[in-house]
Amino acid sequence: MSSVIHLLKNKAILAPLAGITNLPFRLVARSFGCGLCLTEMISANGLIRESAKTIEYLKTSPQDQPLGVQIFGADPALMAEAAKVVAGHHPDLIDINMGCPVRKVVKTGAGAMLMKDPALAGKIIAAVAGASDIPVTVKIRSGWSPGSINAVEMSRIAADAGAAAIIVHGRTADQGFSGHADWEVIRQVKNTVKIPVIGNGDIREPADALRMCRETGCDAVMVGRAALGNPWIFKGIDQLLNGVSGDYHPSLPERQALIKKHWEMETQIYGRRIAGRTFRKHLLWYTKGLTGSGRFREKVGKMTDSSEILSELDRYFEVLAESQTELMT
Repeated sequence: MSSVIHLLKNKAILAPLAGITNLPFRLVARSFGCGLCLTEMISANGLIRESAKTIEYLKTSPQDQPLGVQIFGADPALMAEAAKVVAGHHPDLIDINMGCPVRKVVKTGAGAMLMKDPALAGKIIAAVAGASDIPVTVKIRSGWSPGSINAVEMSRIAADAGAAAIIVHGRTADQGFSGHADWEVIRQVKNTVKIPVIGNGDIREPADALRMCRETGCDAVMVGRAALGNPWIFKGIDQLLNGVSGDYHPSLPERQALIKKHWEMETQIYGRRIAGRTFRKHLLWYTKGLTGSGRFREKVGKMTDSSEILSELDRYFEVLAESQTELMT
């Protein structure tokens, strides 16, 4: 049962984020020591049909290890078939999404809607776990709403159904991503099951990861939105959990080089046209909070030509470097 934890290169995991955690971003996160990455969540129906768009989510590389593939659905038999398709691509684990609160997922009975039906959730977990020899993890919420906190019950069901680990987001489904995550629920789950427990929710900086580990006893932490434009958070977490300062930030030249490297990977893997569309949000995240970034982001937001965007990026970082030099003299 501890095999999932043994897979980890360190205790910080990249959460599955729709439209974001593609292969290039996962490789960037790994370059800063991310211990495990999960794909974007993938529809079981799409996997069974083996549609080109769905199979694209499974794209990986030898450097993209260890890797978990997250799937979602509400039918045990279909989820088992989807797991078999995924197993053919040889990931290190299969994760079942039982925490997504997005309407288009919930209205199909999948994602966080399964928090309302623990019996069905158990059948799905058992079906997926029995479909291959690949370890299965389950990502849940604390409950559907404040009046129905059932993460402990769900974790027991998951463990009994064959899950190798449980990932607990401390918010309820109806919270979405608002309010605060209840880490006490994570602690309760950890004290209930013998399988590894991964904590998720409100890790915004390395110190939060250390605090979550201490307060909940969780075996690892999962980072989602805090990694956007800030993938070096994984290096900070790894350092802090190993007794070294977690306040790591790249220099301006390092940040600029990282942005360009990320862009190059996007273009190599998806082509310049698609990369021009998918990378823009990353560029805005990478520059958020830097001096003069508002004006830069406004300019880039109106540009459509990727060469023009990259030229503007170089000009922007030249100005930043000059400003930094002036402050030091």
